[in-house]
Amino acid sequence: VQLQASGGGLVQTGGSLRLSCAASGRTFSRYALGWFRRAPGKEREFVAGISWGGTKTEYADSVKGRFTISRDGAKNSVFLQMNSLKPEDTAVYYCGADPTVHPLTVSADINHYEYWGQGTLVTVSS
Repeated sequence: VQLQASGGGLVQTGGSLRLSCAASGRTFSRYALGWFRRAPGKEREFVAGISWGGTKTEYADSVKGRFTISRDGAKNSVFLQMNSLKPEDTAVYYCGADPTVHPLTVSADINHYEYWGQGTLVTVSS
């Protein structure tokens, strides 16, 4: 089972990036999916999550109104559209899969996520 994150890069303040995470090895249609990030010197933190069918989403307060999470069941993928980027968004971004049995659950708890991608670096210059 693999999660492959991509789409990171260097962008100026106010710019946009779209992260993608493709799953292989199994279908994640019954997993909640999420994005976390780890900034230099900090712990990994929740950014956004989406339920099984994509009907429920949750965001960290720091990214609300700027980031949008979505998923494509046919492509077994999850995306993170990041707009109005700030230097404090600089981090390695990780996608994760939560094998929750509840179709409307979105967890911000890192311990609920069973599978992880390798991370993609986002750098926002001021």
